[in-house]
Amino acid sequence: MTIYVFGSINLDKVYRVSHLVQPGETLSSNGLHTVLGGKGANQSVALARAGARVAHVGRIGRDDSAWLQTLVDAGVNVERVEAVDTVSGHAIIQVDDKGENAIVLHGGANRGFDRAALEVLLDALQPGDWLLMQNECDGLAEAVSIAQHRKVRVAFNPAPMDAGVRVLPLRTMDLLVVNEIEAAMLLELDAGTPTADLLEALRSTLPGVMRVLTLGASGACLFEADSNVMHECSAPVVDVVDTTGAGDTFVGYLLAALVADDSPELALRRAVMAGALAVTCAGATPSIPMASAVEAAMNTGAIA
Repeated sequence: MTIYVFGSINLDKVYRVSHLVQPGETLSSNGLHTVLGGKGANQSVALARAGARVAHVGRIGRDDSAWLQTLVDAGVNVERVEAVDTVSGHAIIQVDDKGENAIVLHGGANRGFDRAALEVLLDALQPGDWLLMQNECDGLAEAVSIAQHRKVRVAFNPAPMDAGVRVLPLRTMDLLVVNEIEAAMLLELDAGTPTADLLEALRSTLPGVMRVLTLGASGACLFEADSNVMHECSAPVVDVVDTTGAGDTFVGYLLAALVADDSPELALRRAVMAGALAVTCAGATPSIPMASAVEAAMNTGAIA
């Protein structure tokens, strides 16, 4: 069984700043480093480090193709990543002294997918495989259609969230992972809607889908498909260095655990611990922990 990740590949320029820049402000950074990122690439790395068999599907600018070695080194199959004659997707990321971030994205090579291109890129899908998607590439509806025609299960993390997500066939998907902001937008609720109200709305919508609500430092909740059974998991208290990539780490570890036939409750616990470990290190892909580190932290109940 293979998990195919149809998702973005970005070059992340990460600036360390004393605080997130304000409108009209010019702010000097305290440091800069460039790493491979993009929600798709991050989730592929997380899946691979969690022990899953994973293949990435996407595009990168030809001049930047050497960056794919990061995926290869993690154990990701990159045979279905196209090098194209356009600028790569990239992100400008501010990380402040509290570890919070602000991100500006440019889609670049992550945009421009059509049905014909996806038919070729996804032609290896087999019944029983999974397709994992985010919202940094286009062609999502076509990708879902191709996957479901091939009897492949679909997981979706609609980030960054926009109104176009609501027209996708969400009810036919198998796994949906959203944070509180994304859930409010998806459910057309006000920003700042209390968590309890978000959970109740998720409970009653998309009943055939496994629904997961991430809560940042508070952990996460999971509703099993076709039931109102909810599992909750709090997150350990950690020293936050950088939250970039923590959500992607969570998604990768969650899906890897589910594919490995962990119970939904155990999969949630594993994903929460992996996400907590990720925020203790700087960067996106560099912060994604190895499975051995996650297992050790779960066994001790603490993070060193």
